[in-house]
Amino acid sequence: MLVKENSTLYSGGLQGAESYFGEVAEKWGIKEVNFTFAGRTPNRNRNLVVVSDEELRRGDISMELASKMMKRNYYEAEKLRKVLQVIFHMVNNGHQIFVVGTIQDDNTVKGGTGWAVELAKLFNRPVHVYGQVRKGWYTWRDGAWRQDHPRIEHETFVGTGTRHLTEDGRRAIEQLFADSFES
Repeated sequence: MLVKENSTLYSGGLQGAESYFGEVAEKWGIKEVNFTFAGRTPNRNRNLVVVSDEELRRGDISMELASKMMKRNYYEAEKLRKVLQVIFHMVNNGHQIFVVGTIQDDNTVKGGTGWAVELAKLFNRPVHVYGQVRKGWYTWRDGAWRQDHPRIEHETFVGTGTRHLTEDGRRAIEQLFADSFES
């Protein structure tokens, strides 16, 4: 079992799933790091890292690549680019990725959160999505979403997801921490 004092949650501290991941991590005594960029104010600011423009460029991606991987059309908006760049820094720091959101029929995850999932796949990181519609955890394995009961197994992990967190989603996050850190 992991030692919670050695564990770190990486997130963005935004409303919904990210804030709730942070609240639960704090209750468990787990270090939390939240990434943002100048001009964006997250709901949680514990260990806030404001990523500089230079650091953001390290996470720069082609909007064309993002559009292709997520099967969506993105326009060249600077704010959207910064959001995707910050997500890169979250995923790059966390070894295991946990997301609360909606798995769509094309196997992508709805919204900007889907970029964290696609990066995790690209970086070959363990990625788990709690589907609020499906009401269960799913792990990406062998090119498909498989129903699962994941645990936090790495000292660095990402918690991200929808702004529209349901009570069921909250319970799933709480249970994930309990299953992972209770002795």
